Amino acid sequence: MKITMLGAGSFGTGMSKHLADLGNDILMWTIDKEQADSINSTGRNTFCFQDTVLPDNIKCTLDMDEALSFSDRVIMAIPTQFEREVCRKVAAATGKKNLHMLNLAKGIEISTGYLLHKVHEEESPDNIYSALSGPSHAEEVLIGCPTAVALASFKEGEAESWQKILTGNNFRVYTSDDVVGLEVGGATKNIYAVAAGISKAMKLGDNALAAIACRGLAEIMRFGKKLGADPMTLSGLAGVGDMMVTCYSMHSRNFRLGLAVGSGKTFDEAAKELGQVAEGAYTVRAVVENSKKFDVEMPLAEGVYRILYGGESPELIMRELFARPLKAEQLF
Repeated sequence: MKITMLGAGSFGTGMSKHLADLGNDILMWTIDKEQADSINSTGRNTFCFQDTVLPDNIKCTLDMDEALSFSDRVIMAIPTQFEREVCRKVAAATGKKNLHMLNLAKGIEISTGYLLHKVHEEESPDNIYSALSGPSHAEEVLIGCPTAVALASFKEGEAESWQKILTGNNFRVYTSDDVVGLEVGGATKNIYAVAAGISKAMKLGDNALAAIACRGLAEIMRFGKKLGADPMTLSGLAGVGDMMVTCYSMHSRNFRLGLAVGSGKTFDEAAKELGQVAEGAYTVRAVVENSKKFDVEMPLAEGVYRILYGGESPELIMRELFARPLKAEQLF
């Protein structure tokens, strides 16, 4: 099968190699000429995983028309805040309709507060949208570590069709019809990974990390329910699973960003040092704004926002969190 991959970052590269290893022909699309030339001539991605030689059945192009003519199975691995721009390029480049679009990004558009399926509804309504989420570090997908993810679509049978394409070589896909729940889990867990990194840098201990993950999940469930998600979706791979892998691993960009901030760096300094997009740092802006709009209590998310964008000290935020009024434990 031929599959188009829009985006040649770490997850796009990891998934491209996985699919190529399953015998598919992959055409990646990027806006970086040096990156495309290197992939085509040496099999190495100059942006990430430079020690890995990609299979010969992975090629790369700068031409969106060529990318979309290659296949009607299109996977998008684009940073969230650029998703709308690329959707518009897709619409402008092709007269084809009913493309099968699978989105890998995990985030919320800052300018609108939209989950990504809403962006696609506005910019490419004639295509068939699906989303994938779950605990899936690109570094581990690249080398074939056992991985389980969830995949959801609004159209009956669409998630199952992608499931058959993607499953294999230690990569297992579970299907769902809860696109909203899957996207909420994938987007919001990054916020709590930043909090976990800050906690780790402050040497607050394992108890604190567990509390952040658990109470963070409660915030996600409350937020997701307001947006129409099934809270049970968030107890699965797209919620608990993704939360665990993101809050406890150095593979997580969001966790590493939090480590840097918790060690005394400003947000700008930490982001520059990271050199890649940490979605949680941007998603938290949209989540905090939406939480106020929908009257959802999210004190941990608000704390992360105040640290990153208000320059407030993590020590102050921690004291405030522990001084909040006592209450019964409620998940949603």
